[in-house]
Amino acid sequence: MATTTILLREDIDNLGGRGEIVTVKSGYARNYLLPRGYAILATKGNIKQIEQEKAFLLKKAAQEKSTAEAQLEQMQSLSLNFERKAGESGTLFGSVTSMDIESALTEKGYEVDRRKIVLKTPIKEIGEYTVPVKLHREVTLELPITVSIEGEAIQEKLEEETVEERAEVTENSTEANNEEE
Repeated sequence: MATTTILLREDIDNLGGRGEIVTVKSGYARNYLLPRGYAILATKGNIKQIEQEKAFLLKKAAQEKSTAEAQLEQMQSLSLNFERKAGESGTLFGSVTSMDIESALTEKGYEVDRRKIVLKTPIKEIGEYTVPVKLHREVTLELPITVSIEGEAIQEKLEEETVEERAEVTENSTEANNEEE
C-alpha cells in the first residue's frame, strides 16, 4: 500500500490542522487532497515555503476563530422550529436534514455551510434536539431544534383563542348579571 507525505494547507477533520505534515494513502492525496488545494506534497521546498507563510497562516487562523466566536455570540439565543407531517406514533413522513437546517439559518440571516452542521442522521421523529454546528475547528454552537407535527401549532393557537373567548364571555356575563342586580 503506497503512502504519500503531504503538507496540509487547510484543516481536515480526522486528519490534521493547517501546516501539519501527515502521511496518507497515495490515492487519497492524488485524487482528493491535492486537486482541491487542501494539501501540497511535502518536499523540502514546499516545507520552507510553508514555514515562511506560517506567520500569515497563524494570523489568518486567529482571525477565522474570532469571526467564528463573534458568530457564536450572535447565534447563542437562536433556536429553530420545524413543522412536518407525522403519523400518530410521532414518526415523520419526511425528515429534517442538514440542508433544511441550513436553509432555516439562511432565512434568519446566518450563512452557515451545511457541511458544518454535524447531523449524523436526519431527524425522523417529533421532539426536541440539540444539533452541533462547527463554526470553526475550536468553536461549536449547540443549536436547539424543535420538530412538531404540522398543524399542531395552529390547533394550539385555536384552543388558546377559544379559552380566551370563553373567559371574555364569562366576564361579560358576570358583569351583566352584576349590573342587573
